[in-house]
Amino acid sequence: MELVAETLIGNTVRLEPLVEAHREAMREAADVPDMWRLMTIRGDGEHFDAWFDDRLAEQARGSAISHAVIIGDEVIGHSAYLVITPQFDRVEIGWTWYVTDHRGTMVNPECKLLLLDHAFACGAERVELKTHIKNVHSQNAMIKLGAVREGTLRHHVRLWDGSWRDSVFFSILREEWPGVKVGLEARLKA
Repeated sequence: MELVAETLIGNTVRLEPLVEAHREAMREAADVPDMWRLMTIRGDGEHFDAWFDDRLAEQARGSAISHAVIIGDEVIGHSAYLVITPQFDRVEIGWTWYVTDHRGTMVNPECKLLLLDHAFACGAERVELKTHIKNVHSQNAMIKLGAVREGTLRHHVRLWDGSWRDSVFFSILREEWPGVKVGLEARLKA
C-alpha cells in the first residue's frame, strides 16, 4: 500500500490534505466543546492549536494524513487516515467531526466514500474505523456504512478528561469494498 495525500473531490464535499492555511477556518469550525467530550484530545478553544499542531506533526512523520472537509469555501470538519501501516496494507479512518449543521447529513457518507475509495485504490487490504462505546450514533453510522463490527477493546485509551475509553472496532476488507461502495453510492443518489 502506498497511500498518498491528495485532494479528494465529491459532488458536495472536498477533502484537502491539512496545511497551515486551514488553521483559522478550522479553529472556528472546531469551537464546539460538546463535540470533543468523547475524544482523546480536545481541539476546541484554548486546546485547538495543540490539536492542530499534532495533526500536522503526525502528517510530517507519515503516520497520518489529515483532511479539512470543505463545502464551497467553508471548512465544515475534519477526517483523517490514521495508523498508516504500509507493511500490512492497513489504515484507519478517524478523527472525523463536522460542524453541527452538517451532522447526520450526506456529508459523512460522501466523505467516507472518497476516503475509502482512495485507500483501496492505493492498495489497502483493510480499512479500520473505531469509536467510543458511548458513541452509539457513530457506531450506527459505521454499521449503515457497511463496516463489520469486530469487537470492543476495554480501557483502550484515556480521554483528555482522564476517563478510560472502551473502543469499538469496525473494518472493511478489500473484498467487501465493492459491495460497500455500491451501497454508499446508492445512499448518495437517493
